[in-house]
Amino acid sequence: MSRNIWVISDTHFGHANIVEYSNRPFSNVEEMDEFMVTAWNETVKDGDIVYHLGDVYFGNKGAENLQKLKGRKRLILGNHDTGKDTKLTSVFQKISVWRMFPEFGLLLSHVPIHVGSLFHKKGNLTNVHGHIHENKIDDDRYRCVCVEHTQYRPINIEELRVR
Repeated sequence: MSRNIWVISDTHFGHANIVEYSNRPFSNVEEMDEFMVTAWNETVKDGDIVYHLGDVYFGNKGAENLQKLKGRKRLILGNHDTGKDTKLTSVFQKISVWRMFPEFGLLLSHVPIHVGSLFHKKGNLTNVHGHIHENKIDDDRYRCVCVEHTQYRPINIEELRVR
């Protein structure tokens, strides 16, 4: 049985230029936002936990999408996020800079962590991260969960686990 913990990164709700910058398959930002909200809510149930690995939204229009998303949301701050942003603090139950799941062999962060920081007393960790969008690190110790890699929807933590 899957645990009801989901992970996603770099939604960039409301960020019109990201459609072109990252070659997202949408004709405009409204189409992108609507697709991602629908995909999120088809995937996540109300009681599920979702870790968003940062770069959540841009502008007031993008922030409007946050209230529409199912689940108990936790945020790992991205380089475009501010921990004191009231739009984020009103939606996310917890906000941090990283989260370790040693039972899964995972370290969640926004930017990829230096390989030297992936050792844990229970063994080496896999870094589940965002930030690099459609790019990929060719190393099994890294898993990018930017929406460009997850069909624009959250991915279950069981699919990422190492142990």
